[in-house]
Amino acid sequence: MQLAVFDDDRLAVVDGDVLIDVTDALGATGPDGPLRAFLDAGGGLAQLAALDLTGLPRRELATARLAPPVLPRAVIAAPVNYRDHQQEMHEQRSIADYGLFLKAAGSVIGPGEQIQLPYTDKRTDQEGELGVVIGRHASQVSPQDALDHVLGYLPVLDISLRSTEDRSTRKSFRTFTPLGPWITTADAVPDPGALELRCWVGGELRQHASTADLIVDVAHLISYASHVMDLQPGDVIATGTPAGVGPLGAGDDVVLEIEGLGRLEVRVSDDGAIPYADRPGLRGLGLAGVA
Repeated sequence: MQLAVFDDDRLAVVDGDVLIDVTDALGATGPDGPLRAFLDAGGGLAQLAALDLTGLPRRELATARLAPPVLPRAVIAAPVNYRDHQQEMHEQRSIADYGLFLKAAGSVIGPGEQIQLPYTDKRTDQEGELGVVIGRHASQVSPQDALDHVLGYLPVLDISLRSTEDRSTRKSFRTFTPLGPWITTADAVPDPGALELRCWVGGELRQHASTADLIVDVAHLISYASHVMDLQPGDVIATGTPAGVGPLGAGDDVVLEIEGLGRLEVRVSDDGAIPYADRPGLRGLGLAGVA
């Protein structure tokens, strides 16, 4: 099953080229989006599987504006979790040394939206990743039980500014976490460790890998994260990016496709970009040369 959000607050099951609106049938309404409302009320895969779609309102997918399929409380990300990316970045360490980092929940956007480049003179890269959506509370779970806490999977772009700040700062700008186009539920993904990932920028294939090449696989990553913090329904874990990251420019189209999970497409804009030395809040403090 694939779950999409359209018109900002309507939850739908994707059936080919049609959206079946299940918002009212599931009572999925709330200030944090329909999927979070469903999950926070205790909903899960069993309720979705038992849902009778007969007679529910339908909408052509092509006529709908898709929103982020989930508004997470937390976006938890894995740095340096592919060996080839470790080599391309000339890293001596991996996720085993760095641990996890957090991205601001306010950095999430949906398919068809725009990545906004913040600076005119600093490189900003695309990083295509498999995203994991947590379906129920997970605290100190074992790797053997970890996948039982997954609602589903989706493509995630971890947009990354190349500057001196820590990861949580330079990866948390507004628009820096595109999600979508929908969530494919866990029961439809037999093995999250055997998915082909491809990412194009401006029509150029930059990234092509398999999630089989993750240094820390999905189950162990969930387990590790759940021993650091309690994972809540709707939280998203970005599992790391393979080699092939590169700079984005205004007007670029970025497309991330993961086998069986759909195509996430966004565009890049430099509207409002400023010189790095003119960062708001630091301007006038004489700190520009420090960075």
